[in-house]
Amino acid sequence: MHFTTSERLKRIQQHLGVSPDGVLGGETLWALEKRLLPISERLTQVTSTTTPANSNEISLTLSQKGIDLIVQHEISSKQYYEKRLTHPTWPKGDSGITIGIGYDLGYASKSQFQSDWQSLLNTFDMVKLTRVCGLKGQTAKIHVSSLRSVTVPFDAAKHVFVHSSLPKYAQKTKSTFPGVEYLNADAQAALVSLVYNRGGSLKGDSRREMAAIKPLVASKDYIGIAQQITKMKRLWQGRGLDGLLHRRDDEANLVRNSGRKYSVDDLVRVA
Repeated sequence: MHFTTSERLKRIQQHLGVSPDGVLGGETLWALEKRLLPISERLTQVTSTTTPANSNEISLTLSQKGIDLIVQHEISSKQYYEKRLTHPTWPKGDSGITIGIGYDLGYASKSQFQSDWQSLLNTFDMVKLTRVCGLKGQTAKIHVSSLRSVTVPFDAAKHVFVHSSLPKYAQKTKSTFPGVEYLNADAQAALVSLVYNRGGSLKGDSRREMAAIKPLVASKDYIGIAQQITKMKRLWQGRGLDGLLHRRDDEANLVRNSGRKYSVDDLVRVA
């Protein structure tokens, strides 16, 4: 008897005790990793170099497509970064002075910043950047001009993104949206992108859509999650922040279409 790939996957899912939907998503991958640990060695693993991973915690499995979306919205491309973003910037709004791949010093403690960057930047630049940690909004805008001499090479930016920022925000996403690890890989990545950009707070009117997403993650309501991400656009419309509007659209579409088939090469386990 000949079975299609989807049918074979459904039979495996039934054996694992997960939803037999024929899609290689986060829930199935987690169940496989739990049953057969060596399979995890086939996934690219990104682990924080600053905080040891807890072996008892479940990793997120992000799609490379979703990780690329984060990088695209933070810096566009390596070429654009090297042309326009090697020096600190202020992205407007409530942001702090930003370096690297969306590394916002306004929301980084001095100790965290030093731990992440001290081996990658020269001493003089480290001193200057440490002074502006915690500054946000107009206060950050006032200070950014004093940092024109600071240079952050792309290789340093990439290193911090892979080994510090991505694992940190993966952990924060798990705390914000319990059960995110059971979603499809694109959806996991979209929510990491959201938290990477907005943080994990669920309090206040400006966060009502974030709060609404929490139970939708638990129920694996992909359409509902996408709708709430789209609704957030109300916060930036007419404020000259079109980049954020496009980012929300891309995240929502990533969630909506996350039921696609994934190859092992398209998956990145982030601990």
